[in-house]
Amino acid sequence: MIRVLVAGLGNMGRSHALAYHHNPEFEVVGLVNRSAVDLPDTLRAYPRFSDYARALAETKPDLVCVATYSDSHADYAVAAMEAGAHVFVEKPLATTVADAARVIDAAQRLNRKLVVGYILRHHPSWQRLIAEARALGGPYVFRLNLNQQSSGPTWEVHKALMQTTPPIVDCGVHYVDVMLQITDAAPVEVRGMGLRLSDEIAPEMYNYGHFQVLFADGSCGWYEAGWGPMMSDTAFFVKDVVSPRGAVSIRMPDSARSDDIDTHTQTSTLRVHRAGQGHQDLSMADEPGHQDLCDREQAFVAAAITGNADLTRHMTDALRSLAICLAADESVRSGQPVIL
Repeated sequence: MIRVLVAGLGNMGRSHALAYHHNPEFEVVGLVNRSAVDLPDTLRAYPRFSDYARALAETKPDLVCVATYSDSHADYAVAAMEAGAHVFVEKPLATTVADAARVIDAAQRLNRKLVVGYILRHHPSWQRLIAEARALGGPYVFRLNLNQQSSGPTWEVHKALMQTTPPIVDCGVHYVDVMLQITDAAPVEVRGMGLRLSDEIAPEMYNYGHFQVLFADGSCGWYEAGWGPMMSDTAFFVKDVVSPRGAVSIRMPDSARSDDIDTHTQTSTLRVHRAGQGHQDLSMADEPGHQDLCDREQAFVAAAITGNADLTRHMTDALRSLAICLAADESVRSGQPVIL
């Protein structure tokens, strides 16, 4: 049984803790959160800590789940590995490329498993989208976005996230990771733009941004993300991959809402269009929901640990997707393209 300590009990941390609770391969030995937080009944019996270092020393876990704010990811992950634990860390892996590389170096040096929370990798509909796009062949145009018309508690979470991480980095790593799984070409240039649309965030931060990434095979990608009560709920979810031979697109129902967390992973219908041959609609009605995906993600972690999986490509992709999104942030701030 894998003894697991969960650090961070926000939305994702609680979902991961529930996944561990229900999976017999895991034993939850502690939950860490700096402030008091209300938990589901199933999690209330576990030991609670407000201090991460103390929790790590007292529980001696085999695995640490790092689901804290992004600026603590690298330090928490390295501390866990140096204490003898494997690590699952929510995306983004870190807030700088150097810190992300430091975490990966620690995993390789200490022979620890490191899994980054790219939840879409465990979604059968997204796996199908990637497979269908690769079958069409490149070069590709990637058109992806996820805007969230957030208010109330969700807007408060977004404002807290934006103390360190803009939306195009926090969310963008997911979708750049999808791009990297479809084209094997190296990214070569990133161009970004952004705008601060609220006085409730720091003057140097922006809550709307988009960027373009160019690849060595001629492929090009666009990603857009915005958070806040001012965001439009029209065309908030675009997931489209185009090649010379056709396109693969996610088509959402009119009832889809940008503030529904399940909408962020659901696909509803996958449309495969082949140039000159029409299209085929593939129903994704039985796809897993958010908690089911977290369950699958942590089952993958267990298998990686017990099966001694080679996670080299996984870690490399995590570093590259973060580097692209951080380059986009640099481009937003400098007004200049970034050569990778």
